[in-house]
Amino acid sequence: MKIAIATVQVPFLRGGAEIQAQMLRDALKTRGHDVDIVTIPFKWYPAQALIDGILLSQLVDLTEVNGQKIDLLIGMKFPAYYISHENKVLWLLHQHRQAYELWNTEHGDLHNMESGAEVRQIIINNDNRHLRAAKRIFTDSTTVADRLRRYNGIEASPLYHPPLHFEKFGPKDFGDYIFYPSRINDIKRQVLLAESLKYSKSPVKAVLAGAADPRTMEKIKGIVRRDGTESRLEMLGYISDEEKIRLYSECLGVYFGPYQEDYGYVTLEAFFSGKPVITHVDSGGPLEFVNESNGFILKPEPRGIAEAIDLLYNRKDTARKLGANGRALMDTLNISWDYVIERLIG
Repeated sequence: MKIAIATVQVPFLRGGAEIQAQMLRDALKTRGHDVDIVTIPFKWYPAQALIDGILLSQLVDLTEVNGQKIDLLIGMKFPAYYISHENKVLWLLHQHRQAYELWNTEHGDLHNMESGAEVRQIIINNDNRHLRAAKRIFTDSTTVADRLRRYNGIEASPLYHPPLHFEKFGPKDFGDYIFYPSRINDIKRQVLLAESLKYSKSPVKAVLAGAADPRTMEKIKGIVRRDGTESRLEMLGYISDEEKIRLYSECLGVYFGPYQEDYGYVTLEAFFSGKPVITHVDSGGPLEFVNESNGFILKPEPRGIAEAIDLLYNRKDTARKLGANGRALMDTLNISWDYVIERLIG
């Protein structure tokens, strides 16, 4: 079967969405399909750029290529999922969140742009029309499916997939640091972890890894400088997959405190590594996996984070038990590419 995966990418940025598309491509190829990823460059500002992206997607023709019919189109991200095809299946990572749950919040920006309200309505109208044209709709989490139902009245089935190199993750030791690998920006809330260090009574360190928004990075540096905790925070920047796997395997636990995350590889990577996860009541995707048997679900404030960190440090047996329960959950859920491909292809 000739299959096109339609998605978008902000040029020069690579994250979980790009990794997911590549893993899907590779999983399909392994099963004998002819697959390629069709990527549209994405820019979200000014608001007119979103309209341009919608129009561009609607003009793309993926019915055939080089005289050969494309049998299946899998749409993943806004606005690439507007591309028309007679056999289109959607596996939504998310919609344009600025028009939905981030609208008029501190994490949104569309509401501050000229013509933002009008563009928002255009996005909602196009989602309502184009999403319903798909043969089947899946999402990468229950969180995304719930948003689609709440804002658009459209039903979808969550379809979980494993993280990259999941088979290589596993526990080695329970060290003296809390690990948080992710893009460093305000919505990921590394700031809360940095603020928690001054309340922690144990010598636990915080290790951050990932590309950083300069404003957020300076904010974090300012916090630890103010609190005198600079020696307890390490910002590694980009790290290799091998280094990430090692840091997971040797950490005390994992902090993953984003605001309304769609899915979040960090939760699954932590559990495949046998490590407990600290997250928040408003973190979205992680709440589909984290519970009191494998981690902590807290209010988004630093004192509670510090208490959880100290508990893990002072009671390593509890940290091991929570982490083992997280690993057992991954095995119970049978998160596999075989199941994903079976559902998508139908």
